[in-house]
Amino acid sequence: MPQHVHRLLRGVVPRRLSNRWAVRGPVLVALLATATATSGAATAAPPSAAGPGDQALGTSVTVFDPSMPVAQIQAALDQTYAQQVDNEMGSTRHAFLFKPGTYGTEAHPLQVKVGYYTEVAGLGASPTDVTINGKVEVYNRCLADGGTSNCIALNNFWRTLSNLSLRINGAGQDGCRASADFWAVSQAVSMRRLDVSGANLSLMDYCTAGPQYASGGFIADSRLPFVINGSQQQWLTRNSEVAGWSNAVWNAAFSGVVGAPSEADFPNPAYTTLDRTPVSREKPFLFVDGQGRYAVRVPSAQRDSRGITWGDGLTAGRTIPLDDFFVARPGTSVREINTHLARGENLLLTPGVYDVDRSIDVKRADTVVLGLGHATLTSVGGAVPLEVGDVPGVVVAGVTVDAGTVESPALLRVGSKNGNNGASKDAATNPTTLSDVYFRVGGPHVGKTDVALEVNSDHVLVDHTWVWRADHGVEGFTQGVNGDTDRWRTNTGRTGVVVNGDDVTATGLFVEHFQRHNVVWNGERGTTVFFQNELPYDPPTQADWMDGDKLGWAAYKVGDHVKNHRLYAGGAYVFNQNNPSIHTENGFEVPLTPGVRLHHILTVNLSAGTIDHVVNGVGGPANTTRVGQPVYVTDYPTP
Repeated sequence: MPQHVHRLLRGVVPRRLSNRWAVRGPVLVALLATATATSGAATAAPPSAAGPGDQALGTSVTVFDPSMPVAQIQAALDQTYAQQVDNEMGSTRHAFLFKPGTYGTEAHPLQVKVGYYTEVAGLGASPTDVTINGKVEVYNRCLADGGTSNCIALNNFWRTLSNLSLRINGAGQDGCRASADFWAVSQAVSMRRLDVSGANLSLMDYCTAGPQYASGGFIADSRLPFVINGSQQQWLTRNSEVAGWSNAVWNAAFSGVVGAPSEADFPNPAYTTLDRTPVSREKPFLFVDGQGRYAVRVPSAQRDSRGITWGDGLTAGRTIPLDDFFVARPGTSVREINTHLARGENLLLTPGVYDVDRSIDVKRADTVVLGLGHATLTSVGGAVPLEVGDVPGVVVAGVTVDAGTVESPALLRVGSKNGNNGASKDAATNPTTLSDVYFRVGGPHVGKTDVALEVNSDHVLVDHTWVWRADHGVEGFTQGVNGDTDRWRTNTGRTGVVVNGDDVTATGLFVEHFQRHNVVWNGERGTTVFFQNELPYDPPTQADWMDGDKLGWAAYKVGDHVKNHRLYAGGAYVFNQNNPSIHTENGFEVPLTPGVRLHHILTVNLSAGTIDHVVNGVGGPANTTRVGQPVYVTDYPTP
């Protein structure tokens, strides 16, 4: 590795306050139609290269064909990136899809930079069907001194890379940039079904000025070279193969990963390694078959799994032709969507923002709801944007759900609130699954909800989610003159995730800033593999942050009646920016019973406030005497 990489890996980089930049005014983005030229801009595929299904995906999806010149593809990608690189709170969404073939050459590599609300994906049945010779990257954003300093990745959210082979080629880049493929990201970002080779993959951007902080992410079903974790404070890698891993900062977890580092020396380094993943199902993916027809592959659920699903051929599962999907676009009414769902169709949400004034109802077993390009459902009038019935095998993937300005009881509900909470006998082998489903309360506008994600059914799998009550947003977000105090009263989200069903599994549970418990787990035999949390920044006073007579609300609460529960690799962080004197008694609260076990948990102080204990009075305080230094509990209760 380059000398500057070795230097960076020696230090632990604490997370600071996420910068609050305002996006002033709407950013108008000229979308690229698949076969329509725009003045002064490169086009996507010419009509002769576009198949009949390309146009069905809408104008916010650009489909590339390997016959297109590299320069033409590069220009199209660069145009959208320039519009999206700073568009954190904007409404534009986009997907770039690559048909089977090779893109870029040794001499002229394709260099893809991925901005906000952008999906980059191959359209092959296997990741090896689409090869990018070049780079697919996310860099730090430099936010001061004209874009030359305060360079961080803390707010690099909402982007997706999947289902392709990346042959890293830095030709034409300077020495530092050519040294690795950079994926400097934080929450709501996934890498899935990748085959990466040619150089190191770096999860931080060490080529800019400091401080270069990064804050978490997710990889699944991928074959990777040596990975530089660098400043990434927490990360989950699931069911993959890695050639090596550089370091951990606070919480690096591996589940079912061939080549994963050992956890034997925890917490130095802070690795948590499960040999096999208890329950898994890979995310559905769009592909083009040998006849040029679009279809969606829906992988089967697995138990006690390890490694990639595509190494020996087609990923096990079922194929659904695109003709069996209702393809919705922003502006499509919920009534029309529900009519098609009731007819037995699946649902494909093309990129954009959908105003949802009544629930999208998914009532049929095995229904697939697949979003492209971070398709976003925004609650209108207090609606619950998405409801899933007590049925097995439903898959919701690639969808973001936003709270609206009128309070919703929930943003996504799985299973009836007052029903029997069961699904069917098939649910254990065919769980309803949420993959890359994200939630947002505030940010582009004030949001209000009681609960974000409510899981009432049994045998549900939550595979990577970020559930976020926003700590920053556009100008006017706080709706008042008192900053965070106003946001505490107006941008309201009481609980991030409530699990009432039994036998629910979460792999990659990121939940932040809610005003009571961030997670409440009432169901039996629940399992979480990796949990990341920040407590809210903005309680005005200790009186506003009390759970009865307890100081504050634990980030992760297992119900007092629960007899069996497992949590692996959990972290809760505190930054009481609004009032640094505030205390939280425990980061985690669980019943003291033999069947409830926590493995590798921690609390961290980010520079203000205090968490007095890690769990149930055990573990010392995370306070301002040890900023950025975790307090660890290896096992609770002690074996």
